[in-house]
Amino acid sequence: MHKILVTGSAGFIGSHLTEALLAQGYQVVGVDNFDPYYDRKLKEANLSQVSSHPNFTFHELDLCDETSVRQKLEEKFDCIVHLAAKAGVRPSIENPQSYIDNNISATRCLLDLMKDTASKKMIFASSSSVYGNIPDTPWNEELDVSKPISPYAFSKKSCELLNHSYHHLYGLDFINVRFFTVFGPRQRPDLAINKFTRLLYEGQAIPMYGDGSTARDYTFVQDIVSGIIKSIEYINSRDGVFENMNLGNNSPVKLIDLIKTIAEVTNQKLTIEQLPMQPGDVDITFADISKAQRMIGYEPKTSLKEGLTAFKEWYLTCPIQLKK
Repeated sequence: MHKILVTGSAGFIGSHLTEALLAQGYQVVGVDNFDPYYDRKLKEANLSQVSSHPNFTFHELDLCDETSVRQKLEEKFDCIVHLAAKAGVRPSIENPQSYIDNNISATRCLLDLMKDTASKKMIFASSSSVYGNIPDTPWNEELDVSKPISPYAFSKKSCELLNHSYHHLYGLDFINVRFFTVFGPRQRPDLAINKFTRLLYEGQAIPMYGDGSTARDYTFVQDIVSGIIKSIEYINSRDGVFENMNLGNNSPVKLIDLIKTIAEVTNQKLTIEQLPMQPGDVDITFADISKAQRMIGYEPKTSLKEGLTAFKEWYLTCPIQLKK
């Protein structure tokens, strides 16, 4: 039975991945520090389906605490899926040091663990934010990504580079998977779809930054999870791997169209409050997924409307205190 370490296992993507891995017969060790970025109760609820599973072990652990990391995670993992990170473009502008500590330093701690133990393979959760505001779309993995426009994007690109240095120096294997605007059940409460849904049900106006023409490549969480598991299978079947790879939907949606679709799915009256563009925001994200299709057989299957419907159903059944 293959053993997988999932960092950030109580989070949005991590909890879905943990459930999927257990369902496929993997043994999973989960790690999360319950960062106060949003309500701990949400993360505890995320893990409720797997907390008693016989093949699941959980550690509440700060990955920056090198002593604790080495005490609890010295066992051999067939693959480490490193999802844990300080999230959010806009908050990173207010507190860049926190992103350096929680993203870059925590990753370095894990890499040193890998260097000194039998765990030699990692799927690293990077981000479409590394592409900055490159005008030529769709974005492929060969583009120059040396000009990040937020501390969050800088932290993710820095981790990709750090991974490469450990690949070169110590023979560790990596796939840096660049996620494009992941959405679905359990999405963080600060993210647009969750926030817009709540405001619609409360009868409040939706804040729209800019004229609504900015676009994002919204990708359903189960499609992302499928891509991660296919990446695990790929990296575990060969040695000498270092790849950057987009996981997106290859279909950008304008902000105004997203807002209208959420209103349609929730069947709520829509009022929009137009606001200025925010610093650090990009005009468009658009994934070229041909490499993932070719390399791991990745094929996103969930439309925006299908995914928003699944999110709405989760939202309406989520305990009310967790929605506030």
